Amino acid sequence: MQLNVLPLSIADVKLIMTSRMADARGYFREAYVRSDFVAHGLDCDFVQDNESSSSRAGTVRGLHFQKPPFAQAKLVRVLCGKILDVVVDLRRSLPSFGSHLAVELSDSGGEQLFVPAGFAHGFCTLEPNTVVLYKVDATYSPAHDHGINWADPALAIKWPVAPEDATLSDKDRKLPMLDDLSPVFD
Repeated sequence: MQLNVLPLSIADVKLIMTSRMADARGYFREAYVRSDFVAHGLDCDFVQDNESSSSRAGTVRGLHFQKPPFAQAKLVRVLCGKILDVVVDLRRSLPSFGSHLAVELSDSGGEQLFVPAGFAHGFCTLEPNTVVLYKVDATYSPAHDHGINWADPALAIKWPVAPEDATLSDKDRKLPMLDDLSPVFD
């Protein structure tokens, strides 16, 4: 497998590209080979795969994270459609605390985003019928599940949908602003 790991503007978040072999049938890709990821310094023991399907463009999921000791690293990819994937650094001890980055991921591009623990993560669908798959290195724990409000003006995220037009869960509408969040990752 040809694995390209590209650094992004916030330390430890990586854009991952894998090679794709195409022929008349379609294509084949080895999306995850543990030994190749470890060779690039991405040594996570992924224990759970999560998949979401969103029927409408403009669906926002996030910004979610789990508190320690169930904090999760994630490996995110799109199986069908396209998203704007967003992470917010919640590591208070770093100068990048509160900053975000956004990257488009699509089924046609085959990009993956590696998000280490210590970040809130969310995305907005850019096409209808979008399916997202992400691996996590800690199982879901309702007691440790948390998030920050996707539309927090202090984050200055340029979402591709206005708040009044976004499709959201009730839970995500009620998430606190970053300034109201107690320290989680020091």
